[in-house]
Amino acid sequence: MDIFERSLALHRQTQGKIAVRSLMRLASQDDLSLAYTPGVARPCEEIARDPAAAWDLTWKGRTVAIVSDGSAVLGLGDIGPAASLPVMEGKAALFHEFAGVDAVPVVLDERDPDRIVEIVRAIAPTFGAINLEDISAPRCFDIEARLQDIGIPVLHDDQHGTAIVLLAALMNAVRAQGRNLASLSVVINGAGAAGGAIARLLSCKEQDERCVPVGKLRVCDSRGILAPGRENMTDPKRELAQDTNPDGQQGTLQDALRGADVFIGVSRGNLLTRADVSTMGADSIVFAMANPVPEIFPDEALAGGAQIVGTGRSDLPNQVNNVLAFPGLFRGALEARATRFTNAMKFAAVDAISQHVKEPTYGTVLPAAFDRSLAVAVADRVAAAARDRTPVPS
Repeated sequence: MDIFERSLALHRQTQGKIAVRSLMRLASQDDLSLAYTPGVARPCEEIARDPAAAWDLTWKGRTVAIVSDGSAVLGLGDIGPAASLPVMEGKAALFHEFAGVDAVPVVLDERDPDRIVEIVRAIAPTFGAINLEDISAPRCFDIEARLQDIGIPVLHDDQHGTAIVLLAALMNAVRAQGRNLASLSVVINGAGAAGGAIARLLSCKEQDERCVPVGKLRVCDSRGILAPGRENMTDPKRELAQDTNPDGQQGTLQDALRGADVFIGVSRGNLLTRADVSTMGADSIVFAMANPVPEIFPDEALAGGAQIVGTGRSDLPNQVNNVLAFPGLFRGALEARATRFTNAMKFAAVDAISQHVKEPTYGTVLPAAFDRSLAVAVADRVAAAARDRTPVPS
């Protein structure tokens, strides 16, 4: 059996990946009196008197809702809420395993952004933070922006988690090569949630004094390079075109790649060939992150002349995976009782991830996914940034 059939068999055997368990002993009448009636009335009264007490008396202070409508799942696309549930369960398992954070999948049979915002606002009192997941662009931008005032942090991880890990990987790649970010010519393929967030970080549109913009940046979609004045673009794409390609270069992805130092793929599988990579600059960097099939596999990219290659897959080197960011990012926010994610918190996570690799090499630009100390290091830096900085809109 290949990995896909093995995964299917395992999911059928376990009937999903997560379960609920009691943290209180329930073995006697006294146990029941403390955990439930009549004793439970006292914590209820305390929270009614002071709603902030819910952070200490319930799971609120350690629990995240993972909210999705199933409209943009991995590289599978719009497969719907029920089909997205295995991914949301998996993310909940990773939250718990790596950061000790409990997470609850909440998949919504709803596509109207107004209704999704309304639903998330309604369930917010149960949770300490909201992780928006696998919601298609451009709806995801609007939904996330409209939920920044609900009193707990809300983050669309496909945007920001991906961008945080990618920037950490790129910082370490240039450290290994002896180059710097400001000298790089970068091409991003994919102008959706992840591509837009990566572009904002690399162009320093996410304002933070630690941000160093890359030298040249172009973003491509299925029709080629985003350029000011190009017809039939959405508002987010028009903004990306202006921010990343002010000179108005036009053409295909292959045109953009010629002479480029870095390719970042957040699009679809089997998009590039070794011949495409061979047109890039010497010692190029290729991060092909489409899942489950990358834009180009590492052996092909290396054969085309790339020096550093990463993908989003767990079974290949240099895994550019959100699991390096979101467990610690959310744990830090919960520890600080932050009301939103700020740019300072995001860049604190970037620094923690990149600095966790003491001496980057071509084959190791990111910490291992099973480095148990990483989430704690990220959480500590994120919590410190949340406490030390005045929150500002992201």
